[in-house]
Amino acid sequence: MFIIENYPTAVLFCVITMLCWGSWSNTQKLVNANWRFELFCWDFVNGILLAALILALTLGSFGEQGRSFLVDIQQSDSKSIFSAISGGVIFNAANLLFMAAISIAGISVAFSVGAGLSLVLGVVVNYLDSPVGDTILLFPGVALIIVAISLNARAYTKMPGGAAAVSGKGLLLSICSGLLMGLYYKYVANAMFPDPLKPLSGMLSPYTAICFFSGGVFLSNLVLNPLMMAKPFAGSPVSFSEYFGGSLKDHLLGISGGFIWCIGMLFSIIASYKAGAAISYGLGSGAIVVASIWGIFFWKEFNGAPKGTQLTLNVMLICFLVGLLLIVFAR
Repeated sequence: MFIIENYPTAVLFCVITMLCWGSWSNTQKLVNANWRFELFCWDFVNGILLAALILALTLGSFGEQGRSFLVDIQQSDSKSIFSAISGGVIFNAANLLFMAAISIAGISVAFSVGAGLSLVLGVVVNYLDSPVGDTILLFPGVALIIVAISLNARAYTKMPGGAAAVSGKGLLLSICSGLLMGLYYKYVANAMFPDPLKPLSGMLSPYTAICFFSGGVFLSNLVLNPLMMAKPFAGSPVSFSEYFGGSLKDHLLGISGGFIWCIGMLFSIIASYKAGAAISYGLGSGAIVVASIWGIFFWKEFNGAPKGTQLTLNVMLICFLVGLLLIVFAR
């Protein structure tokens, strides 16, 4: 299987993760305006599963190092499998709540509260599990990214209509999503052997873990998404006939979104062996601001913003870049 052997390559893969996680949401922006997020999620989850299998049968099966995917899956024990699947279930629940929070509270609250909580909790939890990294650099770096997230939220509230009252339901969904999103990575990491060159009996390689993780995402979606469709937190119920009435473009965009997200997830996992789980997760969470950069410069979401908004955005980008550099050099 493919293994990262040095820290600079691990950082590069973390940056790719950040770009993937910060860019996949563009696929959701490109679908038909009437294509509800519940419908998008079906294709998104299918894309994750498809990407996981392809990556496991290619990168996870080639080379002489480590343990190949098919051999690894045959020796997997139930504890490791359950841990990886649990991570997938937790992620899918968090992702559905996150999308629901956006539909109710707006992107400002969902990202600042939900993603901010996820970043803080994720770095702390992963650092406690695998204390790799200089805390003098790591946690100030995380703090700067949190400042960047807060500035981004402030910029959104300055937009016309951006300061509208936020419902208690939307805020609660954001908090629940952030708490769950900060926990899922730990379960996937606990399923894998700590040294890719020394596979342990019963434990999983990153490629096998991502497959069981995606299986957990897929299976939980069969239960959770129909509930969301029947009893949505916002809007009218969604029928399955609407999904089958979607265009080929809408379906392909959803699958592409899941594929891109899964590539980022796998790269984050295989990079964590050299970078450490906390650094890997912290860099990946920089995707929050990458998504904002897409919104600023590509989707022109801040066109017509009040005076002073651009200064807020510039400071946000500086905090983001400095925070990322601190995390990179925290090794």
